[in-house]
Amino acid sequence: MSAPSMTLFHSPASPFVRKVLVVLHETGQTDRVALHAVNLTPVNPVAELNQGNPAGKIPALRLADGSVLHDSRVICEYLDLQHVGNPLIPREGWPRWHRLTLASLADAIMDAAVLTRYETFLRPKDKQWDAWIEAQQDKIRRGLSNLEQEHFAELASVFDIAAIGVACALGYLDLRFPDFGWREQQPQLAGWYAQVSQRESMQATDPSAT
Repeated sequence: MSAPSMTLFHSPASPFVRKVLVVLHETGQTDRVALHAVNLTPVNPVAELNQGNPAGKIPALRLADGSVLHDSRVICEYLDLQHVGNPLIPREGWPRWHRLTLASLADAIMDAAVLTRYETFLRPKDKQWDAWIEAQQDKIRRGLSNLEQEHFAELASVFDIAAIGVACALGYLDLRFPDFGWREQQPQLAGWYAQVSQRESMQATDPSAT
C-alpha cells in the first residue's frame, strides 16, 4: 500500500471534520489521507494549520503538491471527484443545486450548534448571552423541523452529501447537547438516524467512541 498523498488537519469532535471523514469512508479513499489532529479554539490559532489556510479553518486538506483546500464543502466536492463510484453530489441540473442546498441547511445546523457550544463551554457563565444562545438554538429547531416536514423522504432515499451532513449534525447534537430533545420533535429523523448510524462510515467516525 502506498503512503497517503494528502493530509487532513482535523479535530475529531468537529461535525464538519466528521462530514469529510464520512465522505472518505463512503468513497473508499481513507488510505489516501493521513490524519493530523490539531487542538483548535477561536482564541488558540495553530501556526501549522494557518499555512496556506490563513483563516485557520478545520477541516483543511493539504494536497500532494502542498496546496491547501479548506471548508468542508470544498473538500467534500474535491474528494467526490476523485473516486469512480456513484457521486455523492449530483453533477448537474436541479438535483445538484437541490442536494447542495439541503447540505447547506445541515451545515447551518452545525454552525449554530458549534457556536452554542463555544458560548456555553468556553465563555464564563456570567458573560454568556442567553438571548444569543436561544437564537442559535431556534435556528437548529427550525432547520430540523424543515428537514422532518419537507425533506425527509429525500434524505431517506440515498446516503449522499445532504444525508451525510444531516447525520453529522444530529450526531453533534447528541455529543454536545444530549438533552436537546430533537428526537421527540422529529420522530422520522430519529428513526432514520438510528439506521444510518450503523453504517460503517458513521461507526468509524463516531467521536464519542474515541
